[in-house]
Amino acid sequence: MAETKPIDFLIVGFGLAGALLASELLRRGSCVVVIDPGEMNASQVAAGLINPVTGLRFVKTAEIEQLLPAAKACYAAWAEAFKRPFYVEKPMWRLLRREQDVAQCRKRLDDDAYRDYLGGIAQPWKRDAVLGCLEQKQTGYLLTRPLLSCLLEYLRAHSSYRQAHFDYRDLRFDPVLQWQEFRPRRIIFCEGFRARENPWFSWLPLRPAKGEILTLEHALPIPDRLFNDGHWLLSLGGNRVRLGATFDRENIDGQITGQAKAELLQAGERIFPGLKEAKLIAQEAGVRPCTEDRQPFIGAHPKLPQLHIFNGFGAKGSVMIPGYGRRFADYLGNGEALPSSCDIKRHERTHFPGG
Repeated sequence: MAETKPIDFLIVGFGLAGALLASELLRRGSCVVVIDPGEMNASQVAAGLINPVTGLRFVKTAEIEQLLPAAKACYAAWAEAFKRPFYVEKPMWRLLRREQDVAQCRKRLDDDAYRDYLGGIAQPWKRDAVLGCLEQKQTGYLLTRPLLSCLLEYLRAHSSYRQAHFDYRDLRFDPVLQWQEFRPRRIIFCEGFRARENPWFSWLPLRPAKGEILTLEHALPIPDRLFNDGHWLLSLGGNRVRLGATFDRENIDGQITGQAKAELLQAGERIFPGLKEAKLIAQEAGVRPCTEDRQPFIGAHPKLPQLHIFNGFGAKGSVMIPGYGRRFADYLGNGEALPSSCDIKRHERTHFPGG
């Protein structure tokens, strides 16, 4: 019989969630192995935007006061470790086109709870149908692809990465938990939208949404900042921008489409006239692991406590994952309670078979 290897955690999936969680557990002295097929995933496509105030009603992300500092500290620590930056802070202009949007903004500006995230309403240009721009602070974007590349090197250096397909049928529970040669104390699934196919966690109300993004080259005087007009525009410097993103709940795949390209170019023209004539450099698609209540899925299986999930961060993974990863590591290591808003126990009664 082949020799088996006892480990603390087997993590399935190497998107931003799996990579950062594995790194956090390694930092705490655990023995970790990440299993991943090495394919393109949503984290590699995503723009990695961090924006504390979002939506039609300009609402703060839940627990942003804790999540944002945790995210910045995490990315700064990896920047120091790898001697290269990963988080780029860049102010955002939110274009206001309706009087009710302006009124809602003024309401938020009068609220002390929003003072750290909103700077006022500016009039940077005269433009038809634009009443002003809400200046948003502490916004920016994560260089997700370079970070994942560096974290992959880090995990490989610690013998903590295996490129392989995780076949659920290979998992054994008796006499001990085992997958191939590994005997983990716990398995953590970080599979993104593929959690829909997981035989132990497919009952969770995942609502995946495909998003497409364009990279364009232009000759326009676009200011070096983020723009938000329902869609977003991110200046990359060197006359390049990224433009995104579409939101498609019907076609859950990684295929790019002409329909999305047309939608994005039209949105870009609304944000900055002339952009529809820009040169297309790349069009990419990924699937966001969104959830029914917009809160992540974290915690243990109701009947199999050695199986866990860390997933469902949707479009806010860049700001959510570091903070929730630390809390989850505290839960796994010390038994500290998870916030009820993210603990999957909230769905047991309504969604778990026999719950």
